[in-house]
Amino acid sequence: MKFTPCQDLCSKDSAICSGCGRTQAEIAATKQIVKTTVDFIQQQGYDNPEDFVAAISKSILKKVHLS
Repeated sequence: MKFTPCQDLCSKDSAICSGCGRTQAEIAATKQIVKTTVDFIQQQGYDNPEDFVAAISKSILKKVHLS
């Protein structure tokens, strides 16, 4: 399956978003990941959140490609 990012054409009246083609469950889970990450960054008080996001992105991609 290929990930399709939000297209700002969201539809919440069906199980599948007509804008991105993702399920509402997938969208909700993705929002939770983002919220958890933002909360962590704010709790740590990072002045450089872009560096943190880049670092975890690199780490996640490395682990995904090892699978």
